[in-house]
Amino acid sequence: MPRAERERQMMDAAVRTFGQRGYRAASMDEIAERVGVSKPLVYLYLNSKEELFTACIRRESEALVAAVTAGVEPGAPADRQLWTGLVAFFAHTAENPDGWAVLHRQARTHGEPFAAEVTKTRDALVAYVTGLIRATSREAHSAPDLADRDVAGLAQALVGAAESLAAWANETPGVSAREAAATLMNFAWAGLGNLMAGERWTERARLLHG
Repeated sequence: MPRAERERQMMDAAVRTFGQRGYRAASMDEIAERVGVSKPLVYLYLNSKEELFTACIRRESEALVAAVTAGVEPGAPADRQLWTGLVAFFAHTAENPDGWAVLHRQARTHGEPFAAEVTKTRDALVAYVTGLIRATSREAHSAPDLADRDVAGLAQALVGAAESLAAWANETPGVSAREAAATLMNFAWAGLGNLMAGERWTERARLLHG
């Protein structure tokens, strides 16, 4: 078997094992058994358990960003781009639950260098959403210019909500990618529309309106 194909098989087995059992509980013996090869061969191809886990994080990160990028309709209005990107995001996390578990749970809870790897993916998604929010501000008629801090905070909140919602959707039977995306659009984009129209929530405004 070509080396590249054998490595892909090992990586697939590693993602399933890490995603289902966790980094600490996963063993190189189990990964080798899933592939049907010897443990020394896994070490020969992929070195240490730490390096293998890092490689899994990088592969799953690249696949997630690629799926979202490919799902977006270029040239469409900003809200349409966000919608198609969210559908692609939730579809990918649903179709690859073990990979998402590696990124969302395992990589973040086992310190460096794993957390730094998954942070790169999150930063890429936040940068993409930041661009969409800025584009929406430009598209909106009579929309006020949003401060950089507002845009950055909104992008962080939207990505964080998408991550949590993906974890919930994967654990809740019957939740489709489009349903999850619609939930987030209704929660976040409707409020963003009010913000673009100059309507901001403040504690004073809440008190004045009862």
